[in-house]
Amino acid sequence: MNALFEFYSTLLTEKQMNYIELYYADDYSLAEIADEYDVSRQAVYDNIKRTEKILENYERKLHLYSNYVVRKEIIEKIKGKLMKEYPEETEIFEWVQTIQEIEE
Repeated sequence: MNALFEFYSTLLTEKQMNYIELYYADDYSLAEIADEYDVSRQAVYDNIKRTEKILENYERKLHLYSNYVVRKEIIEKIKGKLMKEYPEETEIFEWVQTIQEIEE
């Protein structure tokens, strides 16, 4: 959920972002979030569950996170092959390294 949040957080409302960040990143309990926002624990729970579904739907439609994972794996394979079979190709290795830095 944290990874999905990183990719899609800007598509959420401020309240959704706050609740998810407090719950997952800051490890707040539902009761602590409810106290912070002066709402019921059930309201926080419902909001978090609804936001989780929203994040999952974004990923199902846009594939930003899964594509990122695939690109990262491919870049690692390319780097490994370059280092092993073409160690003299430092310029190509640097290009791949630059691509990897952009991805992160």
